[in-house]
Order: sequence, then C-alpha cells, then structure tokens
Amino acid sequence: MAGIVVVFDFDKTIIELDSDNWVVDELGTTELFDQLLPTMPWNSLMDRMMKELHAQGKTIEDIEEVLRRAPIHPRIVPVIKKAHALGCDLRIVSDANMFFIETIVDHLGIKDCFSEINSNPSYIDEQKRLRISPYIDFHSSPHACNLCPPNMCKGMIIERMQASFSKEGKKRMIYLGDGAGDFCPSLKLKEGDFMMPRKNFPVWDLICKNRALLRAEIHEWIDGEELEHILLELIEKISNLNSAQMLSVDCKFETIPMAAHEALPPPLKVHH
Repeated sequence: MAGIVVVFDFDKTIIELDSDNWVVDELGTTELFDQLLPTMPWNSLMDRMMKELHAQGKTIEDIEEVLRRAPIHPRIVPVIKKAHALGCDLRIVSDANMFFIETIVDHLGIKDCFSEINSNPSYIDEQKRLRISPYIDFHSSPHACNLCPPNMCKGMIIERMQASFSKEGKKRMIYLGDGAGDFCPSLKLKEGDFMMPRKNFPVWDLICKNRALLRAEIHEWIDGEELEHILLELIEKISNLNSAQMLSVDCKFETIPMAAHEALPPPLKVHH
C-alpha cells in the first residue's frame, strides 16, 4: 500500500475534542481565554494562555497529565495501527501544536505510525514555560489564502506533499478532517483522491455548499467506528485499483503478437 497517503487532522478527528480548549478548561483558565479571544489570533492566544498557566504555578507535567486524559474513540488507535501495518503513509496536519500532539500520540503508542506531523511549533523555554509559535509567520511572510487562519494554510501543506509525490511516483491521498480549516486542503485533492469529512461539523457544511468545487470522492463519517470502517474500505478499494492497473500492464506485455517475437534478434550465443 505504498501508494496511499492518509492525512489526518488532529482535534475532533483523532481525539474527540479540541486539545487547546481541553487544556484551557481542565486547568481552569476558560474565563480569561474567553475574554482575550476577540482581541488576538487563536494561535497567539494559546501562547498567552501558556504564560498565564505558568504564572499560576501550573507545570509542564500538569499540562502533560491533562493531555494524556484527552478522550478518544476506542476504534481510532486500532485503525491507525492497522492502516500503518498495511503500509500506508500516515501524516498529521493540524492547527493545534507540536507539544500537544506529540504528547498525546506518544501516550497512545502511535507516534511511530506517522511519517510526519505538521503543526504549530512549540518549545519549553528556560523558565520551563511552554511557548507556542505560528506555523507561518504572518507578520513577515503571510500566506495569501483567504479560507485559512493567518498562522496556517493546510492547503499549502497538501500542495507541498503533492509536489513531493511527483518525484516518488503516483500516490492517492485520503484526507480526514472536521473543521473549517480542512476545507481549503479538500479543494487541493485531485481526481482519484478521497475526502473524509466529519458529518455535521464545519467542513461538512462547507463541502455541502460547495460540492462542485471538489474533485475528490467524498465519504463522510460520524464517529470513530464509522471512520474505521470507511477508511479501511477505501484503502482496500485503492489497493484493488492499483492491483488491477498492474495486471493490465502485465497483460499488455503478455499479448505481444507472435510476429513481433519472430522479428526479435536471436539470443547471443556465448562460446567458451
């Protein structure tokens, strides 16, 4: 299944909620978060909230403990492990941040299933405070996409992946997501790719209103059980298509007419 790339959003796709909100709510800073939300971009606000948590005496270990408790549907980890075992190339594209995602996937035992994780950079500074930066520095080099938040255009990340595929041979992509930020990448998918939007979530609503703009085949899902069933079905469908194409190529070689065989030069005889 080397020809299949599966790209997952993270919040409300792999885990059942928004990891940013989960940490803010569980560590008791929701009120301040809600006050500041109208005044700055979400990504900048999360960096500000990490500063606030540190000032309140909350440690990196406190944040990790909350992240390890993030709820997840029981079928998500098995389907990720199964898709990886089948040879699919699994990747994450998320507007959360690297620390939150890596903490959770490491805890779930699925970190090694992913060949790459694309998210907002984060690091622990000398004061032991978590810092969160934008994926794209929107002050010095803003992206031009009006569908996406200023700190990340997921469509640009998909285009970068597609450009690398052209050097590696044909690949089909399956993209899974739920949020408004997953609409832009859905428009970058090509014919032969598959979009798996979470039904009754923002990306589903956007796709329903703009279905003609998508070239990919659309397969919606409601929960982890449905995600597992549909994803494994699509992987099987693509592998069957790939096998049929390979068989078709083999058949072409097998049906060379006899006259062509006769026209070939005789094998070279080696005299000892």
